[in-house]
Amino acid sequence: GAIHASGPLAMVVAGIMIGNKGKKHAMSDITNDYVDKFWELVDEICNTILFVLIGLQVFIVPLNFTYVFIGCIFVVLSLAVRFISLVPSYILFNRKEKNALLNLSVLTWGGLRGGISVALALTLSKMNRYGDMFLVITFCIVVFSILVQGLTVNKLLAKYPEEK
Repeated sequence: GAIHASGPLAMVVAGIMIGNKGKKHAMSDITNDYVDKFWELVDEICNTILFVLIGLQVFIVPLNFTYVFIGCIFVVLSLAVRFISLVPSYILFNRKEKNALLNLSVLTWGGLRGGISVALALTLSKMNRYGDMFLVITFCIVVFSILVQGLTVNKLLAKYPEEK
């Protein structure tokens, strides 16, 4: 109203401020532990529901090999764009650090994509005539991210020298 501020953003800021203070001062350690476990459970349930819906959607989307090929191109493109977006930070802040190049590699390879990307693509698929293409491309990126990047990031992290 009078100060021309966004109501939803004000609620987010208030929730963060009160939530952080409330967590430290208003809850016992046991209550804090139960609240954290509750929200972790809610997160797991929501992710499970989302991936079940994704699995059901896979049967509806027509398998078009052109879309899959474009999806493979976008996998490489998304990794390249992530790398390029991290380079300015690398140049400004990190280049003299001992493991700077390894840090850049981990940040590039560790940028996993998942449920939110697919949820957004599912909404696009209903609104746009290219929706199926967006959905297949997003599936390709997410599947690559989870299966390849997610399962190999430990090998990349194993290259860090041990602290003495």
